[in-house]
Amino acid sequence: MALIQNPRGGTNSANWLLEVIRKANHTALDNNQIAAPTRQSSQCVLCKGARNLCGKTRCPLMVKVNSYLKSVPLLSSEDIDGASPPSVFIGRIGYPNVFVGPLVPPVHEDTSLFDLPEHWFGKSIDEIVGFRSLLVRGKHRVNVQEFSGAGKIMDYTRELALADTSVDLELNLTKKPHGSITMDDDVQPFGPSAPIKDLRVGNPRFNNHVEKAFYDTDLKATQAVRELYSRGVMVSKIQKAFSVGAFGVEKNRRLVPTRWSITAVDDIISKNLATQVKTFPEINEYRVYESVYMDNVFEILMLPAAWSYESMEAWYPGTTWNPNGNNVIIYADSEGNHGRTTYAQIGGCYYSARLATCEQLIRERRQATVVVLREARPGYIMPMGVWQVRENVRNAMRQKPFKFNTLAEALRHVSGKFEIPMHQWIAQGKLLRQALFQKRISDFFGSN
Repeated sequence: MALIQNPRGGTNSANWLLEVIRKANHTALDNNQIAAPTRQSSQCVLCKGARNLCGKTRCPLMVKVNSYLKSVPLLSSEDIDGASPPSVFIGRIGYPNVFVGPLVPPVHEDTSLFDLPEHWFGKSIDEIVGFRSLLVRGKHRVNVQEFSGAGKIMDYTRELALADTSVDLELNLTKKPHGSITMDDDVQPFGPSAPIKDLRVGNPRFNNHVEKAFYDTDLKATQAVRELYSRGVMVSKIQKAFSVGAFGVEKNRRLVPTRWSITAVDDIISKNLATQVKTFPEINEYRVYESVYMDNVFEILMLPAAWSYESMEAWYPGTTWNPNGNNVIIYADSEGNHGRTTYAQIGGCYYSARLATCEQLIRERRQATVVVLREARPGYIMPMGVWQVRENVRNAMRQKPFKFNTLAEALRHVSGKFEIPMHQWIAQGKLLRQALFQKRISDFFGSN
């Protein structure tokens, strides 16, 4: 755990930052010095296997990842009998006619951990892939707007999404499950799939708050999400229910692909929290929160200023989304005090980190300008889902922060934790540059 610090770096910190600013200005004029990314590697960081920016029907990087995982045992029967965590998956391919269905492992015990990312922090990539790869996905084609009368497979899938504990399930497939393990930067990994012939589900036990929101057909979906979160329902459970159209005015309910529902719920909750944060007084020092997990290094800066937010990601050569590049690639998204209206280019990670930082400010009843910096290093060999960012930042928020009198001291501390030079972060970060260049020099150097 980090100890609270109040160092007075004085002239040394000021001189160091002046040199960093000089390099940042030079780098900003020549973007090739930031990363010099190839077109392919730059596309991969933005796409993350989801947008087909390269034009290929399958992401070649994910093919390689699945080859790496070929030793994971797959199932060889059309009949799967086990306890669903509970877990469901709503696809997006073919939208609005998408595949829906349960995820079930051939395991007869409490499997709730298999789909509770809030409890995964500290587990290794191998551990998580190990139990997630056992989850077989049953598939049934349904129209997202006409799911209420789609039959018992859809009804059972919805019941699973609302369940609070593991549910016994018998899944009969039309053929043996096949395909590689699904890896996605937004969604947790899961195993092979096959179309559903039939299924039988035990008696699920529903979360009372979720069940009440489901039967309230006059309650808007966004309000349902906010109320459930305020009542302590886990974000991952809200996301599952949201994906099966469990919330909202009855005539407007529809299925939401799982990857979209994850980002939507993170966005709804964090946007509401940010509105509350803006009513609180500002913090009165510079803070740095830290977390390291799965070879992702997070340094979170909080500045004594009105609420605004920036999230930056740096991907090393050899990592999942920068496998062939020669340099580090950095992308950033930000919002001012009034929020943003467009989707962040770095994807769901932006919203999950915003949620985690807002939670901390709500607990303290304070506001700040927040900058989340993430170095994804070569040990992060495969995408594990957006939960990793949310829980990494939550872990950082649980630690005692380093505290500083000036921005120069805070940035110098962060620079000592990262391998990427600070001037490259500043060259890419809108809020960082504003903090440095739109204030008087005494605001961040202090009086020394």
